Amino acid sequence: MQKEITIVGAGLVGSLCALYMSKRGHKVKIFERRKDLRSEIITVGKSINLALSERGWTALKKVGADKEVMKIAIPMYKRIMHDVEGNLTEQAYGNEGQAIYSVSRAQLNVLMMKLAEEKGAKLHFNEKCIDVNFQKNTISFENTISERKQTISSDIIIGADGTFSTVRKQMVKQHNHDYEYTEIEHDYKELLIPSGENGKHLLDKNALHIWPRGDFMVIALANLDGSFTCTLFAPKKGANSFEGLYKKENVEEYFNSIFPDFTALVPNLYEQWNENPTSRLGLVRTYPWHINDKAILIGDAAHATVPFYGQGMNAGFEDCRILDKLLDKHEDNLLSCFNEFSKMRKPNGDGVQDLSMQNFIVMRDKTADPQFLLQKQIEKKFANLYPDKWIPLYSMVSFSNISYAEAWEIGMKQEKLMRKVMQTPNIKNVWKTDKIMQKMLQLV
Repeated sequence: MQKEITIVGAGLVGSLCALYMSKRGHKVKIFERRKDLRSEIITVGKSINLALSERGWTALKKVGADKEVMKIAIPMYKRIMHDVEGNLTEQAYGNEGQAIYSVSRAQLNVLMMKLAEEKGAKLHFNEKCIDVNFQKNTISFENTISERKQTISSDIIIGADGTFSTVRKQMVKQHNHDYEYTEIEHDYKELLIPSGENGKHLLDKNALHIWPRGDFMVIALANLDGSFTCTLFAPKKGANSFEGLYKKENVEEYFNSIFPDFTALVPNLYEQWNENPTSRLGLVRTYPWHINDKAILIGDAAHATVPFYGQGMNAGFEDCRILDKLLDKHEDNLLSCFNEFSKMRKPNGDGVQDLSMQNFIVMRDKTADPQFLLQKQIEKKFANLYPDKWIPLYSMVSFSNISYAEAWEIGMKQEKLMRKVMQTPNIKNVWKTDKIMQKMLQLV
């Protein structure tokens, strides 16, 4: 039966959800607080580039959007780590041919909105959500330009309005839902490595570049125009932090001493430093994610995470696919569908957050550790010999649709087992032997 659906938020997840719901034959309206991204020239480097992996592709394939997205995606087959001297070490993400994909957030968002509109969704911009009435199932919006207010009635409200969601705020206020927001100790700032002559990439474009420095790091992902979107993640206060980085000499000294080969690629470093905001990072946990058969949360509104596994968008896209699957399963009985969605997705929302925080430590700290890189080589060898016994954690998260909660649980067991293996005397020289593989087989 055709429903009137109002989606709050025309970001990546809201737009994909609109595509799914329009394909089901529903009448979809999307209201977005910001202006229409399509009305301006998109510049890269204004928002963390996205890493699209298997879950995201699976959700895009299901609505036939994958081929269009592939046109704006750059495969990254490995991490490349840059040490203080500028020496490089590499670590493949998976087996040959396996990659995660760098995509510009703005370009992808524009494409997703275009596809949603082509399927019949109606998009409204500069419309700020100011109130939700779950009893009447109405939403009130205020136009940010004209200040005109309007109230929209609908059968279903979908909150895809991000980390600081108004829909979720009203759920918490009116229905006393569990909610916590945890800000982490690190902030981030965007920087841009411009392209070389004739749009040439100055670093290997098919890799995610990391400058790991213990408690902090810079990462860089390639753009189609030859530039790289880069992000510094550093503590708010203390050693090597954002604190005190205001004057030109302080900023330049910080980068020249800690990231010399990076600094050489950014001619207008201080200018960018001043222009680009320093932003905060945090985790959102809430429960339940729905109100009866009337309203539901998806994406960051339900489970905002930190960007260290590149899974925020992938998890949100997976929400859309799972919601669609459950609507089929429950034959459009919305109450049982929304109930199951909340119960099923909540542990995975928590799982992706645990994984993201753990991977932050891996990226900034362990990718520079030869012992860690050796451990990953051993795991990879064992996984290729016994694929039914072992899938490395990274592969479970990025190259499969195994649930985040399950991946996290299995990953923790694997880590415990690998600690025993890594204590083997002379492991560096004996790891290729059959003895180590047999030991792992026994432990598994």
